[in-house]
Amino acid sequence: MRIGTHFMRFDSMEPAGMRTELADAARYADEGGVSWISVMDHYFQMEHQGFPASDPMLEAYTTLGYLAGVTEKAQLGALVTGVTYRYPALLAKIVASLDVVSGGRATYGIGAAWYEKEHAGLGVPFPPVKERFEMLEETVRIARQMYDPQEDGPFEGKHFQLAETLCYPPPLSGPEIMIGGSGEKKTLRLVAQYADACNLFAETPERLRHLLDVLHRHCDDVGRDSAEIRVTMLHRGRPIGPDDTAAFVEEMRGFAVHGVDTVILRPPGTSLAAWVRDAVLPVVEPCADL
Repeated sequence: MRIGTHFMRFDSMEPAGMRTELADAARYADEGGVSWISVMDHYFQMEHQGFPASDPMLEAYTTLGYLAGVTEKAQLGALVTGVTYRYPALLAKIVASLDVVSGGRATYGIGAAWYEKEHAGLGVPFPPVKERFEMLEETVRIARQMYDPQEDGPFEGKHFQLAETLCYPPPLSGPEIMIGGSGEKKTLRLVAQYADACNLFAETPERLRHLLDVLHRHCDDVGRDSAEIRVTMLHRGRPIGPDDTAAFVEEMRGFAVHGVDTVILRPPGTSLAAWVRDAVLPVVEPCADL
């Protein structure tokens, strides 16, 4: 099992020091064997997690471009971009550019969007859920078409129409398409149809096993080998600290047996760089043996 980090809190940093703190945290992670670095793609901090909406929140792809410049090995991505946040061809272009400047380390992370408050706050349309899932499917299809070197023709969908799907320079690595979420009827069906990777929410190994069973059934329905889909999960427990290594590794043992490739950790409200150095790096090697 590999370890990822999710830089989703910036409340411990003053704006003038953010670039230094982010660079230090990313370099510690990159040099210490962390395989994944992600940020949230939100305009406001998430109130449902107990944070004020007014807490600091950096724009995702600006931040990822900066992280690409201070790292060399870790995969980079948004966990995940809401389908409503950017026009789909523009998003595909943004991720392709990130892939080029990072040397082929970008993941295209996408989901159906849910945070209505931030949409209303910044004047971004927030369609009903059925429409957002229709948009999500078309958005992923557009990305697939734009990343296909043999295809630059039009795209005609219900929600999006493109005269050309040009994407130059092309991405170096694909990029990997990750669909985030655990909805059993729609999200996991789209994973089975289109995704190279998924990000699941599971508090227990039993819940994870159930979600994977649902995903495997969708794969069977669409004629897909489920082994082609990389499984990641966002750690749902409290953020790990420097003294939690043994307990965390034992907790992860129950998830690793179900084929989780990467568990992605969230930070506490302390120094991001110190958390990576003192709490995250000690679990990288023991989790690799699971």
